Amino acid sequence: MGQAEWAHDLAKDLLETDLPRRWAHTQGVAARAVSLAPILGEATDTLTAAAYLHDIGYAPRLVVTGFHPLDGARYLRDVHRADDTLCRLIAHHSCAVNEALERSLFDALTVEFDEEPPELARALTYCDMTTGPDGIHLDVTERLAEIHARYGPDHLVSRSITASTPCILAAIREVETALADVRQAGTG
Repeated sequence: MGQAEWAHDLAKDLLETDLPRRWAHTQGVAARAVSLAPILGEATDTLTAAAYLHDIGYAPRLVVTGFHPLDGARYLRDVHRADDTLCRLIAHHSCAVNEALERSLFDALTVEFDEEPPELARALTYCDMTTGPDGIHLDVTERLAEIHARYGPDHLVSRSITASTPCILAAIREVETALADVRQAGTG
């Protein structure tokens, strides 16, 4: 069984019943990950696994700190002895460091989990931030607006997303440029 298949089964077990909308989002993020195979090659399996697992920290039985990237990454590391790259991707997904600062968990996040591999981190941010809560593809501006609307302007998630927006937009641009370059090379 590949890493992505294992991740699918684990995420489904943790999210499908308790958090069906989160499971729908997760499946959409994973589908976006698979679509990046032309630019990621063999790393697509790792990205797809991370896409399935990026939000498992929301699962009620995993919540410890209330900061889903850290709770999910710790669970993967401590319970499943998951691959270090995968744990780092989950811990730092979608510019999570800014929310860690808001939650006073920056030291815990950065001491326990080194920064993620940049190419895969950008790709995971792209997948997450172009997929709505129901698993439907959204433009990044629609996704950011949806997050702000869901949490409200004063919520720490909205504040952290505002701080993360330059990082998120840069990741989206880089992935879209890489995809365009691959498409152009295929037609040239």
